[in-house]
Amino acid sequence: MITDEFLGILRCPESRQPLKRSDAQLVAKVNREIAAGRLRNRAGHTVVKPVDGLLVREDDHLAYPMIDDIPILLADEAVELT
Repeated sequence: MITDEFLGILRCPESRQPLKRSDAQLVAKVNREIAAGRLRNRAGHTVVKPVDGLLVREDDHLAYPMIDDIPILLADEAVELT
């Protein structure tokens, strides 16, 4: 689990915007898209592993997956929310 203090220092590697935790509804929606084989990351690869959570960029355009409670802060692994 990411502490609030740690979350406060995390930034989007691309834009340097702060990140926030997603709500459970967004995680469920993303996991449904993954299960259906419809979700692609920014690198264009189909996402196959369900996420435990998401860290959403401040502008709500990108989300970074959390796998086994570890944030994957690589620009190519982000998923677009728009």
